[in-house]
Amino acid sequence: MIARWKVQPQHLQKVLDTLHELACISRREPGNVTYNTHCAADDPNTIWLYEIYQDELAVQTHRESAHFRELALDTIVPLLAEREVIRVLPLS
Repeated sequence: MIARWKVQPQHLQKVLDTLHELACISRREPGNVTYNTHCAADDPNTIWLYEIYQDELAVQTHRESAHFRELALDTIVPLLAEREVIRVLPLS
């Protein structure tokens, strides 16, 4: 999964702090292969997430977890100006 978040500038620090917590917890989930976060080199308010899971069950478990709901959906998403999520599959 690849996500692009455009953060409202006045909420950047809150989003970064909450994202750090979300990433640390998500990386420990069974089935999580990687959970990487980046900001755009030319725009610190644009955040990119790269998540890889072992299988669809791991993705579903992550998206149904209390920490995803509380940290991502309830805390971060309302502070975003834009959110794009792209589900991707490996080619090989």
